[in-house]
Amino acid sequence: MQLLALSLVNVAVFVTFASAQCGGGGTPVDPPIPWFPPAPIFPEQCNTGPIQCCNSAESPSSPNVASLLSMIGVSPQGLNGLVGVTCSPINVIGVSGQSCNAQPLCCSNAHFAGIVALGCVPVNLG
Repeated sequence: MQLLALSLVNVAVFVTFASAQCGGGGTPVDPPIPWFPPAPIFPEQCNTGPIQCCNSAESPSSPNVASLLSMIGVSPQGLNGLVGVTCSPINVIGVSGQSCNAQPLCCSNAHFAGIVALGCVPVNLG
């Protein structure tokens, strides 16, 4: 009888320990940190090269951008700022043919043949 009581105690301890380890709540997960695009700058503040006129400016983690980045072998992890998509340089603002009807951006790395430009901030041309 004493052996049976000891076995029941062992089973109760095991069940309590196992349920505590596998508990329903699990480890809480921190919510994702919200991503905010950078604030616009003026053209004279862009010192990384010509202002880029891009068809769109998106978060590095957007599915469209992630797909383009993977095609050129760039990881979206750790990228700062916006990613310009389908860009061309604007050398002189106000000269015929040198305006931007899409998204003017100042980018720190625009060396991907116009496919993407990295580390971009919007430029206020008005």
